[in-house]
Amino acid sequence: MEWIIIILIVLLLAILVSCIKIVPQAQAYVVERLGAYQGTWSVGLHIKLPFLDKVARRVNLKEQVADFPPQPVITKDNVTMRIDTVVFYQITDPRLFTYGVENPMMAIENLTATTLRNIIGDLELDETLTSRETINTQMRAALDIATDPWGIKVNRVELKNIIPPAEIQNAMERQMKAERERREAVTRAEGEKKAQILSAEGEKQSAILRAEAEKQSAILRAEAEKEKMIREAEGQAEAIMKVQQANADSIRMIKEAGADEAVLKIKSLEAFEKAADGKATKILLPADLQGIASLATTFREMSDK
Repeated sequence: MEWIIIILIVLLLAILVSCIKIVPQAQAYVVERLGAYQGTWSVGLHIKLPFLDKVARRVNLKEQVADFPPQPVITKDNVTMRIDTVVFYQITDPRLFTYGVENPMMAIENLTATTLRNIIGDLELDETLTSRETINTQMRAALDIATDPWGIKVNRVELKNIIPPAEIQNAMERQMKAERERREAVTRAEGEKKAQILSAEGEKQSAILRAEAEKQSAILRAEAEKEKMIREAEGQAEAIMKVQQANADSIRMIKEAGADEAVLKIKSLEAFEKAADGKATKILLPADLQGIASLATTFREMSDK
């Protein structure tokens, strides 16, 4: 009898412990009573009625990511491509998420595929490849409205990969290669142009420097020639001044020595001899040349005796 009581007490404690539930952070429990929705438990300690209440679903309230495989779509210009999408969603109402749709993830995947086909069907290939942001925005808005009755909020939708057919990929690669080669050719041409400009500028500067050097050299030569001529003129003038001064001193000394007019005429004759040494083109004869000549003859006779 005692064993039966102990077993009953243990079973009772086990039942009581199983009725105590602790809901962790960022989760919610959907509770049913006798198969009907009873309530949603949030974070904290909760106690359910034994045999009557049960936790129908544990719901994760964190933002989640669903990566769907590539879906075949056809563009407006009849090009078939494959696009895979990534959906960021969050459960906002655990009750609607539990009872709104049978398989929420499958429903979101199918809804994403049909929405993507509708959007891409209105775009051509070039627009599809260059309008990712527009497609993402349209898909997010459409999915958010469609999933609202399921207690799901779609935060973001991203096109992960756009895979065109092989022949289009090859054509795009050839186009990209041609464009890259064109840019390289333009870059080379610009580089050559800059090099030519720099070379021309260098030649121009060199010519300017050579012209400046020649100009300075010519100026220096002219100044040197001018200085030489000035020095020569000054030398000649100084020489003439010294000769004149010497003549003046000689005449003054003769006068001071008491020389008469005959001596002065002899000195004039000597000067005439110097002037007639063959270098002058014109000779001016004095008016009393005869008297000077007779005087010279008299001096010669006296010297002969």
